[in-house]
Amino acid sequence: MERIPITKAGYESLKQEFERLKTVERPNNIKAIEEARAHGDLSENAEFHAAKERQSFIEGRLNELGYKLGNADIIDTNNLPTDRLVFGLRAVLENVDTGESAQYMLVGPDESDIDAGRISVMSPLGRAMLGKEIGDEVVVAAPAGKRVYEIVDIV
Repeated sequence: MERIPITKAGYESLKQEFERLKTVERPNNIKAIEEARAHGDLSENAEFHAAKERQSFIEGRLNELGYKLGNADIIDTNNLPTDRLVFGLRAVLENVDTGESAQYMLVGPDESDIDAGRISVMSPLGRAMLGKEIGDEVVVAAPAGKRVYEIVDIV
């Protein structure tokens, strides 16, 4: 069984989405299907087809979330060592070529959001960062060529 690394906050977010889909979205969609059926001929009823597509999406997402929640490996990020980069920590990286710096938190694949500074430990940059210490260089093969970063700080 594949374990999926996730922070406690990420797990709670997935759990909330699961509950919302199950208790709000699914019942609302069932009502929409019933209303569309009441309009008569189903073969040319766009509302009915849209509601059925939505139902398919909801059920698929519920199955996906159920799998992820059942296989989640919740990692406590409160007492992590800060001498090297591990899941749940933030790192300040400086691009060796341009001098630009950025801060990223290493999170699970379902929590990644580059705009919020959260990258997956499964991403090329995330994998390259794992286990590194302050002062280490991180080399990543990017589509535009090799990128080299230095770890300036671990938070």
